[in-house]
Amino acid sequence: MKRLFGTDGIRGAAGVFPLDDGTIERIGRALATTLRDPGGRPPRVLIGRDTRESGPAIEAALGRGLRAAGARFDSGSVLTTPAVACLTRLLSYDAGIVVSASHNTYRDNGLKVFDAKGGKLPDPIEAAIERLVLDGGAPPGSMTGRTPASVTDIGPDPDRGAFPDGPAGHGALAARYLDSLRAVVPAGVSFTGWRVALDCANGAAWQLGPDLFRSIGAEAVAIHCAPDGRNINAGCGALHPESLAATVVRERARIGFAFDGDADRCLVVDASGRVLTGDHILYLAARDLRAAGRLPGDAVVGTVMSNLWLDQALKAEGMRLLRAPVGDKYVLEELQRGGYTLGGEPSGHLLFLDRATTGDGLLSAILVLDLLRRTGIDLAAWAASIRPCPQVLVNVPVRERPPIDTHPTIGPAVRAEQDRLGTRGRVLVRYSGTEPQARIMVEGESQASVEECAGRLRAVIREAIGDGDPACDPDATGEKEKPCPTR
Repeated sequence: MKRLFGTDGIRGAAGVFPLDDGTIERIGRALATTLRDPGGRPPRVLIGRDTRESGPAIEAALGRGLRAAGARFDSGSVLTTPAVACLTRLLSYDAGIVVSASHNTYRDNGLKVFDAKGGKLPDPIEAAIERLVLDGGAPPGSMTGRTPASVTDIGPDPDRGAFPDGPAGHGALAARYLDSLRAVVPAGVSFTGWRVALDCANGAAWQLGPDLFRSIGAEAVAIHCAPDGRNINAGCGALHPESLAATVVRERARIGFAFDGDADRCLVVDASGRVLTGDHILYLAARDLRAAGRLPGDAVVGTVMSNLWLDQALKAEGMRLLRAPVGDKYVLEELQRGGYTLGGEPSGHLLFLDRATTGDGLLSAILVLDLLRRTGIDLAAWAASIRPCPQVLVNVPVRERPPIDTHPTIGPAVRAEQDRLGTRGRVLVRYSGTEPQARIMVEGESQASVEECAGRLRAVIREAIGDGDPACDPDATGEKEKPCPTR
């Protein structure tokens, strides 16, 4: 059982264990220790972060821990998660670290760690770091001298900013990453005349996104590009694409792309303002790659949340949908196990393993743009023809996480609802890998039936293990429940 790392690194409330100063420093020391070269060469680490107000202080604490254990590190300042993964590999760092809580609110933060190849750390390395942090010294939090502050509260600090250890500053690092993305588009191709709307979620892509699309000739109409440390993901980005949809229609853009706070996700909006999920993009990409002979095994890896229409549409064209548990980590594991290259989640976290080692929202966007250029597909007309199976996703805050199948009331309730739907629908209840919530997914023949089913299950879970805080549950405060992108 992991004690620090979840399905996507370490995550929690900023300033609270394990994201207090002392624990973060120990994590830095532990990582440097696991990277130590037997020959004595100091390990090199790249650090990037998103735009949360707690990011600089967390980065500083992490840097102190790394240096205390003999590591050298460079700061990329604000960089997307996939940019750090890419640059770690391209520039031969021993590891890359991103200070980010991805799609969570600004109050949370986290650490995502990549190995020298730009991949997520293997479980044994995560376990070794946990042992060093939790079993090798003082109790958690006892070394805390301060908690992460806001950006404006932090003065000059030798452990943050552009470090003399490294070969390049933030500008050069960002430029190298953008070069790698532009290489996806054939030389000489320009998107002049393409008006593209971008929602950068006031996050790490707020500069990189507009710069990328303008550099390939597109006219970029960018919104939510004014981070203040607290507005990351707030009513914007991939979690809230409604304002992007309105912008696409108002500005008469040909397409829109919505990213989350660290830009490892991408949702697409067509010219009519319709929001497309990751399932739509997986289908288009699978068909395109198969036509080019570049879809190993004629297979796509989705998750248990992937809509039934995707399964049926791929099967109709001789392709297969393999389902992994929710979380890009599990999608990646299934891709690697079968030697496949294309996978992803409805939330917009997509993996193109022939192009990158991790999900990359900007890469996904530029691949979609180039696909539309080459094929001439009218995205809005095609999307209008798709009829996904009615599906509802509901989050229920919980105070504990007992096994669902064997719980005396939740388990039987889930089985009863599945029996009620029969072969015409699916029920999935699971816990979030990053937040204290139970996720309910119901898919069936009609919107009314799936909403009723989800409502009954929500009531059972609330009664059994709900956290009891009305402020945490939209339904309890009278707001209409909305489908939620999940991880």
